[in-house]
Amino acid sequence: MNRRTFVSSLAVAGIAAASPRLFSADTKSGPKPKIAVIGCGWYGGVAIESMAKNVGIDVVALCDVNSRALKETLALVAGYQQREPKTFADYREMLAAAKYDIVIVATPDHWHTLPAIAAMQAGADVWLEKPISLDVLEGEALVAAARKYQRVVQVNTQRRSTRCLAEARDKYIRSGKLGKIGLVESFSYLHGRPAGVPADTTPPAHLDYDLWTGPAPLLPFKSAFESKGWRARMEYGNGQIGDLGVHMLDCVRWMMDLGWPQSISSTGGIYVDKSSFANISDTQRSVFKYPDLDVSWEHRTWGGAPTVNRNWTDLWGARFIGENGMLNVTIFGYEFTPADGGPREGFHMLSKTGNLENIDFNQNSASDEIQKSHVLDFMRARADRSRPVADVEEGHISTACCILANLAQELGRPLVYDPKTRTIPGDAEATRRLARMYRSPWIHPDPATV
Repeated sequence: MNRRTFVSSLAVAGIAAASPRLFSADTKSGPKPKIAVIGCGWYGGVAIESMAKNVGIDVVALCDVNSRALKETLALVAGYQQREPKTFADYREMLAAAKYDIVIVATPDHWHTLPAIAAMQAGADVWLEKPISLDVLEGEALVAAARKYQRVVQVNTQRRSTRCLAEARDKYIRSGKLGKIGLVESFSYLHGRPAGVPADTTPPAHLDYDLWTGPAPLLPFKSAFESKGWRARMEYGNGQIGDLGVHMLDCVRWMMDLGWPQSISSTGGIYVDKSSFANISDTQRSVFKYPDLDVSWEHRTWGGAPTVNRNWTDLWGARFIGENGMLNVTIFGYEFTPADGGPREGFHMLSKTGNLENIDFNQNSASDEIQKSHVLDFMRARADRSRPVADVEEGHISTACCILANLAQELGRPLVYDPKTRTIPGDAEATRRLARMYRSPWIHPDPATV
């Protein structure tokens, strides 16, 4: 093997043996679970299609404050079943109308927690989009609800169901081949932060903007909010670290079996793109401190990238730096570079031959395969009432790390979170800000009383 040739070290059968919960076959036989969907946008549709293609489902209810989104999702569902789901604008009315086996929560981020808790209280298992919460105590309440009502909650952090990353974990980290790991650098150099200042306008008739806003502050409406533009505002999300960083930090934690960090520090802000309506940072560096290990996150939404730039997937990943080399992972593959100058090794899901010099980035099969594995893991966990690979507690830790990094950046000091007391000891201001202010009449969930 020459130094420019990359080959996978494990056959598919070997990967399956290493991670049996992810890749064993499943069928569409047996009763179809009754499914309701809250949030009929982009990833609501992805979840419906992944489940419909791989396990067989009965979508009985759709809920969205946007009537156009409801119509589009009705058309999507019609491609998989004859019966038309009932539609609702208010998730509370939907949950009161019937019993559901699974509720998919795919709303904008500021609306993840309340519907998911309500679904669990109504007896449903939950497929929940990341980040699971907009503040730390929302996440604590979600975990408490899942345990109290004994519900299975799969967070859609799909890296945990990516078989080539399980291969990389087993071959290089668990085996000890990488040696002692002292630093992991996760990153995004994607330019996803919107520019410009769109005008304030009247909400369209097909959107209940007050209900869309829910517990968040009621800002002047911008048409960008109706699609993905809400991600540009901290009122509705956790910025780039909460959108992209949560995936990679969760991947790192999973691959290295890490829990809560000892401390979290962060610097950054809006350094370059000051003319945008966005109030999320365009630059951020965060460090999550573990014993003899720093895990970092860095994003820039401007300028060039220090990574290979063949495709957007190269600009989003993590580097595990050990005594014996470096393991670089992205969402579709990995590359190991030995410290002694030996031949590099790797695998990419978009390369049929394993040669990373000949990758077809136009393929769509990789995302479908990952989603299928994640769906099958969820269904198996439901069948035996176990915790799925991306259990809500794991989603909470990863989400809270991003939230605490943002808070550390804003306060200008490191933070140490104690999950047992749900406080930041010795820091009353930071502790107070573990829960955001809810807009009336919405009430922030209490982990002690959900």
